[in-house]
Amino acid sequence: MSGFSFNNILFLCVANSARSQMAEGLARHLFGEDVHIASAGSLPTRVNPYAIQAMDELGIDIRSQQSKSVDTLASKNFDLVITLCAEEVCPVFLNGSQKLHWPLQDPDRKDEELSEEERLRFFCVARDQLQARLNVLSALRDVPVAPKASEFHVSIRVPDLAQAARFYTWLLGVTPKVWTHRYVTFISERLHTNFVLLVSDGKTLHKDTLYHLGIDVGSKAAVIASHHSSIIAGWEIHKPARTTWRGTPLHELWLKDPGGNLIEIYARLTEEELAEMPSNQEPTFLVVE
Repeated sequence: MSGFSFNNILFLCVANSARSQMAEGLARHLFGEDVHIASAGSLPTRVNPYAIQAMDELGIDIRSQQSKSVDTLASKNFDLVITLCAEEVCPVFLNGSQKLHWPLQDPDRKDEELSEEERLRFFCVARDQLQARLNVLSALRDVPVAPKASEFHVSIRVPDLAQAARFYTWLLGVTPKVWTHRYVTFISERLHTNFVLLVSDGKTLHKDTLYHLGIDVGSKAAVIASHHSSIIAGWEIHKPARTTWRGTPLHELWLKDPGGNLIEIYARLTEEELAEMPSNQEPTFLVVE
């Protein structure tokens, strides 16, 4: 598996009053019974009433949670420890295999003259920032095994092909391998990157084959395996695994990422595979759906 693998999380800050308490409540609500959640601090105080009120707005009740010292958890092990201090010195917890630091400013502005509404607003901002980070963490939990890529491909549109070619020659440290009046192609072995500049001249580009991201997985078998693993993972398949013969012959699989961007998983053909090109050069599908 790639991504993060964990079954229990510890959130840490100094007072275990606001940030870590809201994080605990949010994580319990997000992960349910699948993950054990705890929070603690180096100088524990109480669960801040504004933190309770901010969480109430989401329908999450943290009144039963308690502020506690990190020392009480010293004998326990956690898969993931997340520290939330910004300006303060966060407590150290050694019994954790993975550690993340999310520096969030303390929403409890004790030394500032603020109305209750203004004070609550700071807690709501911290709550929303925590929720957004936790949503990403949840999405990264137990990500399926990734294809083994030997090359990354990206194509972008540029308004001035010549000036873009000059800039990216400098940035990538290589001169273009080939160019036409419509595109410039860079191959960087150092970065394992195939990078294409496409002129934005108002003409329609064939998005499936030009304007996209992609990875080279090395073989037809790997493209087919990526097709099957994409189904298991629930990714959207735009075009199933196939061999295309026109242009640059490739074994390829087209996916759409969650934002609708096209992703190509591909492999170049071997000499033996090229010899099997059909006379009509129509695509050869590699899987039966």
